[in-house]
Amino acid sequence: MQFDQLIQTIALAAIPVLFAITLHEAAHGYVARHFGDMTAFREGRISLNPARHIDPFGTVILPLLTLWMGGILFGWAKPVPVNFAALRNPKKDMLWVAIAGPASNLVMALGWAFLYKMGLMFPENYFAEPMLGMAMWGIRINVVLMVLNLLPLPPLDGGRVAVSLLPHRQAFQLAKIEPYGMFILIFLAITPVLSWVLSPLIEGVYKLLSSLFGI
Repeated sequence: MQFDQLIQTIALAAIPVLFAITLHEAAHGYVARHFGDMTAFREGRISLNPARHIDPFGTVILPLLTLWMGGILFGWAKPVPVNFAALRNPKKDMLWVAIAGPASNLVMALGWAFLYKMGLMFPENYFAEPMLGMAMWGIRINVVLMVLNLLPLPPLDGGRVAVSLLPHRQAFQLAKIEPYGMFILIFLAITPVLSWVLSPLIEGVYKLLSSLFGI
C-alpha cells in the first residue's frame, strides 16, 4: 500500500477500530460484573474511553503493519481483567463473559452495515462517500474481530467458550494452552495459516450481511 493510501485508510478506519476494540472489551467487563466479578469495574475498564483499552503493539503497530502489507486486518486490545473464580458459577458464567466481546462486534457490524445501506440510498449527499468508506471499515474490522475471537484457542474468547462447554477433564487440558495461546496466534498470523482459516469464515459473514441489508 502506498503512503498516501495508508493515510487515507487510517483516516477512515480509526473511528471504527476504536469503537470495535473499546466496546468489545467493555462488554466483557460489563457481563463479568453482571455475573459477580467486580475486577474490571474496580480497575475502570468498563469504560468507553479507548485509551483504557489500547495496547500499543496490538492496537496500533500490528494493525498498521497488516494494512501496509495488505493482509487481514489483525490486532487486539488490552484484555479486560476477569477473575473467573469470582463469578457466581465460574464454569457456566465464563461462557457469557467470553461471548460478550464477539457479540458486541456482531452488533456493531450490523450497525455499520445499516449505515452503509443509508449511504447507498443517498449517494448525492456530500457525506455519502466518506460514510461508505468508514462503514465498510466498520463492517470489516468487526467481522474480523468477531471471527478471530471465536477461534477455540485460549486466551481468545472462543477458547474460553470451549473451556466452559467441555467436560472438566478436557476443559482443564485446553485451559493449559492459555499461557502459549498468543504466541501460537502470532505465529499463525505471520504465516498464511491464519488467513486460510479465517478467510472463508469472514467471507461467509460478509455474504450474510450483504443478504440481510441488500448491499
